[in-house]
Amino acid sequence: MKPIICLIQSLKPEQVTYLAEQYPTYSIVPVTELTTEMEANVEITLGWQKELGERLLTNSRLKWIQAISAGVDSFDQAALAEKGILLSNGSGIHTTAITEHVLGVTLAIFRGLPQAVLQQAQHEWQNQSLPFVQLSGKNMLVIGTGHIGQQVGKTFQALGVHTYGVNTTGHSVPGFEETYASQNLLKFVADMDIIVNILPLTDETYHLYNQVFFEAMSPTGIFINVGRGPSVHTADLVTALNQHELAYAALDVFEEEPLPIDHPLWTMENVLITPHHAGVTEHFRDKIFAIFRDNLAQYQVDGTLKRNQIQLDRGY
Repeated sequence: MKPIICLIQSLKPEQVTYLAEQYPTYSIVPVTELTTEMEANVEITLGWQKELGERLLTNSRLKWIQAISAGVDSFDQAALAEKGILLSNGSGIHTTAITEHVLGVTLAIFRGLPQAVLQQAQHEWQNQSLPFVQLSGKNMLVIGTGHIGQQVGKTFQALGVHTYGVNTTGHSVPGFEETYASQNLLKFVADMDIIVNILPLTDETYHLYNQVFFEAMSPTGIFINVGRGPSVHTADLVTALNQHELAYAALDVFEEEPLPIDHPLWTMENVLITPHHAGVTEHFRDKIFAIFRDNLAQYQVDGTLKRNQIQLDRGY
């Protein structure tokens, strides 16, 4: 039997046809058509399913997983490394969507739109009570200066915001007036009006945003999380918001998803919640297919990947 490319993420018919014509030595099999007998021949997957993935890791010839998300913390990367399985992600396809989300929630908070929505529901006209903060001239710290972080920086710079970045070494990247090493993070937090987390989840970033971090923030600062939920110590954030150690939090990702119905974050007036929605993007299949197509072409040449390969010892 031919080795199988298993399409866990569905593709357009013309994309499936392209794969079949360009790579006739493979069987292109949608996951809905994958039988138990066929699993042993799966060499490549586009997308991932936990239960199927566990079987493939044990019983198949799996060599490469093309994840469709940017975050890959749900994978057992140590096991992949041990078995010599390549992993690549969907980094880059969510850049515009997440940038627009960060801009949207920032302007909503600064212009008092959550309060306006509540007043509208009550048929109240209270134009003097709505908060207003001018965005231009403010300081923004973007923690994570990859594709998304750079686009966030450039977009906010165009609106007159002073943008600063944090990455592992402090190396300069486009979109920021200055960049700092992550080990110096707490030195700059107090001077920032807007702080955005876009980091992947690793051992180093787990609960990075905790009591010490929030106590260092400006009491007028806002915190936006479009990275990974477990990077935030949620109980510490709730306490910090209640104690006004920061002014507002806009949260798209959480330690537990869905967020439990009785969680205190739901009813806090200084919190804006979105349900892991920031990365939702138009033309998703076209964008992920472009990455997969480029990687598959390179994989056929020398067994390596051209785009977004994860360094399994680092987690990103």
